[in-house]
Amino acid sequence: MPITNNDDEVIITSPSNGKTQLKVLKYGATVYSWTVNGKEQLWLSDAAKLDGSKPVRGGIPLVFPVFGKSTDASVSKMPQHGFARRSTWEFLGQTTENPPAVQFGLGPELADQEVYSKWDNGDNDFTLVLTLTLENDSIRTRIDISNPDKKPWKFNWLFHSYLKVDDIEDVLVNNLPGEICYDQVIEESYEEREPAVNFAGELDRIYQNVSTKKLLQVIEMGKVVHNVRRKNLPDVVIWNPWTDKSKGMADFEPKNGYLKMICVEPGYVHDFVTLKPGEKWSGEQIIYKGDAVKMQSV
Repeated sequence: MPITNNDDEVIITSPSNGKTQLKVLKYGATVYSWTVNGKEQLWLSDAAKLDGSKPVRGGIPLVFPVFGKSTDASVSKMPQHGFARRSTWEFLGQTTENPPAVQFGLGPELADQEVYSKWDNGDNDFTLVLTLTLENDSIRTRIDISNPDKKPWKFNWLFHSYLKVDDIEDVLVNNLPGEICYDQVIEESYEEREPAVNFAGELDRIYQNVSTKKLLQVIEMGKVVHNVRRKNLPDVVIWNPWTDKSKGMADFEPKNGYLKMICVEPGYVHDFVTLKPGEKWSGEQIIYKGDAVKMQSV
């Protein structure tokens, strides 16, 4: 069977290759494993909590309705990254057979109430539907957000993707020269001048309003190991905690695990999306393997 629905997780298996799988926790609707022909593509901390006691460190956590911490009055009381990754989503079932796709849903009744209560007045009505599609060498993660409320509300969205690499010091991310970024390490904004993003220390940047025509590529030793495409997700967060920050995170193991990961995170986080009553919004991330290096200046 391509879909296995267990108490705590859903496993999606390629109908053409039993070694190509997605594993998704219902807690947070978090993809915590993606294998292509038996090879893991996502980084997961050895100390990640998979029992629903806290958000997962690794995989693809979902960030809604706020990215990080914000001083905006609507979300200023919320903890970092909101409640989507802290809530147990409903498994809605399989939508297609080949390629296999499944959906998860979240509304106010299933949201982590402690955190949800801190969003505006704690009474925003919303519907989130996450669609996950597994193909032979790619995954698609699509979010559809609806406002069935009688009032508007606003939000951020982010796919907080932890991609696995062999050695971060050999990694480049291309196609970001000329983009404006906010560097959260030095708390400054500037135009990216380097031909490719490279890693030699803590890196935490929000690239703003990057054309979705741009393909983001994770290149290691001259070879493309991950490609990331985006639909309606204009911002890109690039993050690696490096030595000191890794030591400060109890659920980050091994402590040198930062050498094996890179976060390339498509989202809508520089500004808020405002949804009026009856409106819908969607965004999608596609991660796929292979392909030649493609340099783009669009």
